[in-house]
Amino acid sequence: MAKAPAKDPFRCVECGWSATKWVGRCGECQAWGTVEEIAAPKKLSLVAGSITSAAKPIGDVDLASAKARSSGVGELDRVLGGGLVPGAAILLAGEPGVGKSTLLLTVAAETAKQGMLALYISGEESASQVRLRAERLNAIDKNLWLAAESDLGAVIAHIDSVKPELLVIDSIQTISSSAVDGAPGGITQVREIAAALIRIAKERSITLVLVGHVTKDGSIAGPRLLEHLVDVVLNFEGERHSRLRLIRTIKNRFGASDEVGCFDLNDSGIIGLPDPTGLFTSRHSDPVPGTCVTVVLEGRRALLAEIQSLVSAPKSDGRDWGNARRVTSGLDNARTAMTLAVLDLRAGIKITGRDVYVATVGGMKINEPAADLAVALSVASAAKGLALPSDLVAIGEVGLAGEIRKVTGVTQRVAEAARLGFKRVIVPVGSDLKIPGIEILEASRVEQAISKVKIN
Repeated sequence: MAKAPAKDPFRCVECGWSATKWVGRCGECQAWGTVEEIAAPKKLSLVAGSITSAAKPIGDVDLASAKARSSGVGELDRVLGGGLVPGAAILLAGEPGVGKSTLLLTVAAETAKQGMLALYISGEESASQVRLRAERLNAIDKNLWLAAESDLGAVIAHIDSVKPELLVIDSIQTISSSAVDGAPGGITQVREIAAALIRIAKERSITLVLVGHVTKDGSIAGPRLLEHLVDVVLNFEGERHSRLRLIRTIKNRFGASDEVGCFDLNDSGIIGLPDPTGLFTSRHSDPVPGTCVTVVLEGRRALLAEIQSLVSAPKSDGRDWGNARRVTSGLDNARTAMTLAVLDLRAGIKITGRDVYVATVGGMKINEPAADLAVALSVASAAKGLALPSDLVAIGEVGLAGEIRKVTGVTQRVAEAARLGFKRVIVPVGSDLKIPGIEILEASRVEQAISKVKIN
């Protein structure tokens, strides 16, 4: 007797939601094109198979083949945990135009200059277009090979011919195979092609770098399984109108998963920034009202950031006309609005009815609460028209009752400020800091911090 068909023969490859018939959009995660028919399960064989490599005591495993090699780009090595590991699969995702191709072409060239063969496969541009970019970046080397292909079979043929130690696929969504069902760039194609390339990289000890697209909400396009297949997932981000670019580690099997790499994207290429403080702070010949410096943590790195504020003059008749503007750039709008309310009600800095503009320098995005105190002091300075000391740094979270709360990593933050020449820092009470070369000012409430810097 024939077996009855499965109750729900169609399933979403992203979240596992099942349905009795095919639909274009998943009813659970709302993803398009992820519902596929489930193949009939096969009975597993319990017969022993052939062994690819014999098991051995873990202490006898050779480490030389997995030793990381420098990519030639120090900031990328920091994020990867030391460099490029043979056989590693790396997924680099980012929005269009952020500089992924520029970065990877630079990495491929620097690797080639160290004597290692690098193969760059471009599925989006012709070889001549990539060559033009390479000329601008000074990325020409005899050990760097280039091919423009979009077929998996042709890519494998190039791998067999060149035998590279570094393979860059730009991008994985552009490579397709006639042996795999689905449209090029679809979920099935991306999953199978990525799995095939990763298998080749593992077998031949090739460092594989895959470029991935992102969706409108900023997540990596394609099946979620792709992130589980690779060893490292990196997110390349930055504003189009800013030179700053950041690489954040989402997953890393070879190092820390909270590292951040900073890069400067300019006309001559992309350059790593071991000390990017100059991008986030501005130098003023004279103290200017409305500016305050804080220290934020990006992963494990402490970076100085400058907050600038502008508060309009009060109405001449003293009346509150309402509809005051609150504009932020680089800061969380809701959190800044709460800080302004605390400043008005708890600290007596009257900004009701006055337009307030708050922004970061250099296009930096600050989401952590440690910058609340700097925002409050910056707005208070602008409202009063009194400049803060140029050697002052403010670190602390502001609560709705006006209290200043402790933040994580305060010792590392203050040490970085002291290293860069700042002489005074305002921190929450109870921080218990003793760092030579910098004066520690503790404050328990916003109004107390304002009085310590003499802008009340």
